[in-house]
Amino acid sequence: MTTLLWGVLPYVTFALLVAGLIWRHRYDRFGWTTRSSQVYESKLLNIASPAFHYGILFVLVGHLIGLFVPQSWTDALGVGEHTYHLFSLYGGTAAGILTVAGIVLLIYRRRTNAPVFRATTVNDQLMYVVLLAAIAMGMVAKLAHSSGDGYDYRQSIAPWARSLFTLQPDLDRMAGVPVLYQIHAVIGMALIALVPYTRLVHMFSAPVQYLFRPYVVYRSRDPRQLGPRPEKRGWERTGS
Repeated sequence: MTTLLWGVLPYVTFALLVAGLIWRHRYDRFGWTTRSSQVYESKLLNIASPAFHYGILFVLVGHLIGLFVPQSWTDALGVGEHTYHLFSLYGGTAAGILTVAGIVLLIYRRRTNAPVFRATTVNDQLMYVVLLAAIAMGMVAKLAHSSGDGYDYRQSIAPWARSLFTLQPDLDRMAGVPVLYQIHAVIGMALIALVPYTRLVHMFSAPVQYLFRPYVVYRSRDPRQLGPRPEKRGWERTGS
């Protein structure tokens, strides 16, 4: 089971991610969008969407720092383990609460607005469940091991995550990881595998062409032409 979860599942997740992105880009380019429902309702969306996007961005940055920035680097910067733990605890919890609040508002909006609910697919429902479970389980794991300096995942989960890129996963690092963190990691991998097959695929989009597009020129009409336009030849009324 240890080999399956921490030595095989990560590569299956990566394969599903890459294969899904290639398939989606090749066969579903017009579906590579957020499928925005703003046209149906915008008041609540203008609150829920920024909350979710800012929250998930902070969560993502926190995970990248925690998993891929070695502890020796933060020690060299003078950031001790206790300081790092407090920043991770309070900053991560705040980001998680903001993200969960955004997700809950988005789900409430979809469930209570009939046109938005009709535009909700099974993929959307599955995505919301897995995303909410991943964020909530991460917060539960963090808060359950918050006493003292907390659980030092930078000595276990982080080295394991980095070892995956060398194709030599360090399975021993995950042996003593608390169960809550293990569940959070498994749900996180499931979420990564789902990304290409849901509206979350838009996170891999970047408006690069926008930077190089020509200017859009707007010209005002001559004030003398603001009145009724004269009829042109070829457009005479029939029967006259």
